Amino acid sequence: MNSVHRNMYAQGLYRPRHGGMLAGVCAGLARRFGIGATMMRLIFVISLIVIPGSQILIYPVLWLLLPKEPAGSAYGTYQSPTDTMR
Repeated sequence: MNSVHRNMYAQGLYRPRHGGMLAGVCAGLARRFGIGATMMRLIFVISLIVIPGSQILIYPVLWLLLPKEPAGSAYGTYQSPTDTMR
């Protein structure tokens, strides 16, 4: 499992310590793809409506596979672009 976490982290896929709502999966994906966390959550909800089912399985798997952002990371105080507009 540690090698999976190292590979995910090397690709920029990890759950941030700040900015997550449930487990930080959407916030981590948003950071990786350069969009706001709110937009990623909206995409997730819309995909649940359009293609129901698979996301319910994918989210917990990503929760387990995506490593938590290490303490003292350069991104420790991350705010998504939509969060900074408020």
